[in-house]
Amino acid sequence: MKNLPLIDLTVIALYLGAMIAVGFYFSRKNKNAEQFTKASGMIPGWAIGMSIYATFLSSNTFLGVPGKAFGGNWNAFVFSLSMPLAAYTASRYFVPFYRRTGEISAYTHLEHRFGSWARTYAVVCFLLTQLARMGSIFFGIALSLQALTGYSMEMIMIVMGISIIIYTVLGGIEAVIWTEVVQAVIKTLGALIILYLIIREMPGGVPKIVEIGKSYDKFSLGTFSLDFTQSSFWVVLLYGFFINLNNFGMDQNYIQRYHTTSSAREASRSLWLCVVLYIPASLLFFVIGSCLFAYYEAHPELLLAVKMQVAQEQATGGTSVAQALANLKPSDYGDKVMPHFMVTKIPTGLVGLIVSAILSAAMSTISSGMNASATVFSEDIYKRYINPNVSSKQSLRLLHLATVVAGMLGLGAGIAMIGVKSILDIWWTLSGIFAAGMLGLFLLGIISRQTRNHEAITATLIGILVIIWMTFSPHFPEEYEFLRSPLHQNMIIVIGTLAIFLTGLLLTRFIPTKISKKPVVVSLLAALCLLL
Repeated sequence: MKNLPLIDLTVIALYLGAMIAVGFYFSRKNKNAEQFTKASGMIPGWAIGMSIYATFLSSNTFLGVPGKAFGGNWNAFVFSLSMPLAAYTASRYFVPFYRRTGEISAYTHLEHRFGSWARTYAVVCFLLTQLARMGSIFFGIALSLQALTGYSMEMIMIVMGISIIIYTVLGGIEAVIWTEVVQAVIKTLGALIILYLIIREMPGGVPKIVEIGKSYDKFSLGTFSLDFTQSSFWVVLLYGFFINLNNFGMDQNYIQRYHTTSSAREASRSLWLCVVLYIPASLLFFVIGSCLFAYYEAHPELLLAVKMQVAQEQATGGTSVAQALANLKPSDYGDKVMPHFMVTKIPTGLVGLIVSAILSAAMSTISSGMNASATVFSEDIYKRYINPNVSSKQSLRLLHLATVVAGMLGLGAGIAMIGVKSILDIWWTLSGIFAAGMLGLFLLGIISRQTRNHEAITATLIGILVIIWMTFSPHFPEEYEFLRSPLHQNMIIVIGTLAIFLTGLLLTRFIPTKISKKPVVVSLLAALCLLL
C-alpha cells in the first residue's frame, strides 16, 4: 500500500472535478427527455466514433488485457481482429435500420415482430449485461486504486460511483459523449507513458523484451487447429465476431449513439473510426502485458509481495501459504501486476495522470451504461407497462432516477465481484451468457421475415436451455461427467445465438402455418425440447 503524494492527489481531484463540471455545463441543455437521450441528433460522427472507442477501451482493457497477456499470450487479441467484419455488418444493415425506424430503444422492433415477451426478454438480457459490465469495471478500478492508496475496494467504488452518477445524471448523453472524447485521449496517452516507463526500466530494452517473450511464447495468438474445447484462435475469433455483432447491432449503448448524429452515413463512419482506433490501442495493451512479463522475469524478486498476497488469499481448505505459493501461476496474479508496477516504478506526478487515465477508462463505460440502462428502463419497461402517457418533464425525472438506480446496482455488482481471479475472464463469460439470447432472437426477427410468434418462443426456449446447459454443466459432479459441455465457455454466445436463430428457421420451414397458430401444439413442442 502507498499514500499518494499531494501532487498526484491534486491531479486526480482536478480530473474528477472537471468531469462533474462538464455534467453541470451540459445540464443547462437537458430540459427534455429527447435531449437527455439523443442530444437532438447534432453531435458529429467523429465525436461519436471517439466515444464508442472510449467505451470499448474500458478499465477491463486497461487492467485486464495486460493481466491476460502477462499470464498467457496474445490469444485474446483475436477478439479485436474480429471487429472489422462485425462493423461492416452493422454499418451495412443495422445502422440504416435503426435510423429508419427512429426509435431510441433497440428493442422496440422485437415487440413489433414477435410481441411484448420478446421485447421484455431482450431488455432483461441487456440490463443483466450492463450490470456485469459496470460491475467488472468498478472492480477493475478498485483493484488498481487499492494498491495505490491503501483504501478499501468498497470505499473506492463508492466514491467513484457517486462521482459518475452526478455527472451522468446532470449531463445526459451529450455530456457522456464529449467527456468520452477527452477520456479517449487521456487513456491512450496514459498507456503510452506506461509502456515507455517499462521499456526504460528494462535491462536490455526492447531486444531483451522480445527475446524473453519469444522464449515463453508470449506473442502467440493461440493454436490454429479447429479445436473448440480450448481458447484457440478460432474460438476467440467466433466469440469476438458474435459479441461485437451484439455490441454494434443490439447494445443500447451503441444504438443510442446512432441517433445522436445527423445522418446514417455519419453513424456508420463513427463505427469505422472506433475500429481503426481500437485495434492498435488494444494491441498496445497486449504489448504492455508482455513487457511487464519480461520486466518481472528479469526482476523476479520484485513480485514477491504480490505473490505472497495472492498465496495468502488462496490458502484455504487446508492448503498452507507455502503450498499455495509453490502452485501459483502467472495467470493467478496477472491483474495485480500493472497496479504493482505503478506503485513502485512510476514517478511522482505521473502517477496522478496514469490514475486519471484508468479513472477515465472506468467512467466512460460506466456512464454510458448508466445512461443506456436508464433509457431502456424508461422506454421499454415504465412507458410500456406502467404509465405510457408521461409528460416530458416526468420523463426527464424518470430518466434521472433510473440513472441513479442503474449506477447503484452496477456498484453493488462490482462489490460482489471482489476476489475474482481475472477481470477479463469474468466479463467475457457473463457477457457471452447474457448476450447470446437476445442476439439470436434479434437476428431471427431481422433476417427471417416469415418466422411467427410461437416459433420464436419455441426457438428462444431451446436457446435458453442450451445456454443454461453450457454455463452450468462444467460444474456437474464426476458421475455426470458425460453430460458436461465439451466446448470452451467463450462458445456460449456462438452456440446460444445459433441455437435460437437456426431453430427458428427450421420451425418456420417445416411447421405448417396452421399448426404454428395453435399455441397448445407449439407449447407442447417447446416442453418436449426442454425435457430433451
